[in-house]
Amino acid sequence: MNRYIVPAGFALAAVVSIGIWWNLPALGPIGSQMKEGGYLVAALIMLVILQTSFIIERLWSLKKAQGRGPLPDFLNNVRKRLHQGDVDGAIKLCAEQRGSAANVIRAGLERYQQLRAEGAPREKVGAETPAAIQEANGLEVPLLERNLIALSTIASIATMVGLLGTVLGMIHSFAALGHTGAVDASKLAIGISEALINTAGGLFAAIAGIVAYNVFVTRVDGFNYMMDEASYEAVQLLAASAPAEKR
Repeated sequence: MNRYIVPAGFALAAVVSIGIWWNLPALGPIGSQMKEGGYLVAALIMLVILQTSFIIERLWSLKKAQGRGPLPDFLNNVRKRLHQGDVDGAIKLCAEQRGSAANVIRAGLERYQQLRAEGAPREKVGAETPAAIQEANGLEVPLLERNLIALSTIASIATMVGLLGTVLGMIHSFAALGHTGAVDASKLAIGISEALINTAGGLFAAIAGIVAYNVFVTRVDGFNYMMDEASYEAVQLLAASAPAEKR
């Protein structure tokens, strides 16, 4: 079912963008002027719609990944519980918090509890607890970075589409100049207008995409750093409290 979502989204964005482009004159003189930019304006509108959808999805996903409460407070509370040796309390905090960081830490804590219940030696606990955390982290990171490449790609494509519109507009302008006799000022103006409209649209979509991409990459990097620091400290505390190997 999921494999049909993306094509359906692209198809819906294409239909909506064509409808918006066709009805641009309803916005007044500015809308009429934008429609004169040609069919590539509809393509730029579609890219902006897709870009906005990805931005909203990233905002929602990163908010969900953070969990129910402030992430720094949650990590501090887990750290306090582990300093007190209350592993069950730390697991309970993770279950209440949810989110990516809580899932990663909870995976390590539950594996630690399982090893303790089996009477595993400290060496085994010290090896398998970080492995469980690493495995959980490998599942969460792709969810945090999802659609970031799409944002970057849209920014690049928007630049190229805008440049293509600029070239086509200039071709129309020079075609108006190429006729013998008096220059057709209206065709010349339409060609220049088409070029500038596509240039502006492409730059707008590209700038928005680049800014959104960099903002989300920075947030994901910071989130990953906090998860790594919290996971490392949890591993150290758990390994220190693990029982030594029985002889």
